[in-house]
Amino acid sequence: QVQLVESGGGLVQAGDSLRLSCAASGRTFSGYVMGWFRQAPGKEREFVSAIKWSGGTRNYADSVKGRFTISRDSAKNTIDLQMDSLKPEDSALYYCAARKSPFFATDTQGYDYWGQGTQVTVSS
Repeated sequence: QVQLVESGGGLVQAGDSLRLSCAASGRTFSGYVMGWFRQAPGKEREFVSAIKWSGGTRNYADSVKGRFTISRDSAKNTIDLQMDSLKPEDSALYYCAARKSPFFATDTQGYDYWGQGTQVTVSS
């Protein structure tokens, strides 16, 4: 059974950095796309970034391009999200997700497995 466990969230100030990590287990993820989404109170869950497990091609939402970097460690089965130059509008519950397809998707329905989320709060 696939399990995704996020960690690394916290409270930081605007301009600070934070690194989220997602520990993936339960199968090999070759051929999968691994993604990060976020959801702020009262808003829909939105795409942040994704990476192809095989090959490492990356995809980013325009709102985080140039500030966030996604990476994966095949040996540890982890997917990290390095977040730099954080803004108050980045505050949200961040979710790790896995998609049973080698092609990118940015909608929540395109992903098959989800973690429980980790909270990121950026104060101004």
